[in-house]
Amino acid sequence: MMNSEVVSSKKEDEKKKDSSKVYFFIIAIAALLATNIYFYVKFKTNGEKVYALTVEKENLQVQIDRIEAELDKIDVENVQLTPEMTVQKEDSRTEIAELRKKLENKSITPKDIDDAQRKINLLKKQVDNYRVDVQRLIQENQILSKQNSNLNESVVEKNKQITSLTTTNSELKEKVTTASALKVSSISINGLEVKRNGKESVEERAKRVDKLKINFTIADNSLAKSGERDIFIRIIDPQGNLVVQGDNIFLVHGEKLQYTFKHNILFTNKGEDYIVYWAAEDGFTKGAYTILLYEDNAIMGRSTVVLR
Repeated sequence: MMNSEVVSSKKEDEKKKDSSKVYFFIIAIAALLATNIYFYVKFKTNGEKVYALTVEKENLQVQIDRIEAELDKIDVENVQLTPEMTVQKEDSRTEIAELRKKLENKSITPKDIDDAQRKINLLKKQVDNYRVDVQRLIQENQILSKQNSNLNESVVEKNKQITSLTTTNSELKEKVTTASALKVSSISINGLEVKRNGKESVEERAKRVDKLKINFTIADNSLAKSGERDIFIRIIDPQGNLVVQGDNIFLVHGEKLQYTFKHNILFTNKGEDYIVYWAAEDGFTKGAYTILLYEDNAIMGRSTVVLR
């Protein structure tokens, strides 16, 4: 009887020991599972956070790219900016560069992301305002350009009118000058012989002629001014040569001409007669002598005398 009780007691002790071992293993397994779950959850959470930060960084980069593209579009328009607008544009470029540098930092935090988003939002407003100012400036430039174009057209038209008026005035002046030029109403030329006693007589024989007497009358002209006038006289000899005494030059319609001699008269505009004398240095020869009278760049009259 005692033996059976002892055996029974040993069996119960062994059952208790086996039960303790089972509980220990269950607790150990539970602890291991809890640890694995903890680390799994922890790593999963960290991975999700890293992924979220990466997505947010990419989103911010896209926003920055759009802002910078907007600035580039404004630069392409090649608008002459005001100094204030130029400073504003450069400040925006600097802010973009700083934001890109921060987003490239691998240790960026969610707080940094939030700060970057706030700065980007502010930068968007600045660039939008900047864009509005540029568009206003473009419109103002277009208005000024149109006004300048109209002004240039007006100036061109005025210049044409001035040129036309100048041409007309020049033509009128030329007509007035032509109309006011002195003209000879009559002219006569005679060869004179001077006697020993000083008396003069008309002579046609060349060898006896001492000088030519040029007698002319100037017609009245209401457009001509009274006063002293220089009469330029050109004499063509029987050989067809201009008789020149010295380097005498005058102008006729801008062209330089030589003259034989000149004579000063007082023009009274009363139909007066004038007499001019001319003596050839080497005497006279047979043939025709042609006399041309000029005044104020225009010919007054002409006549010929024939000596035999």
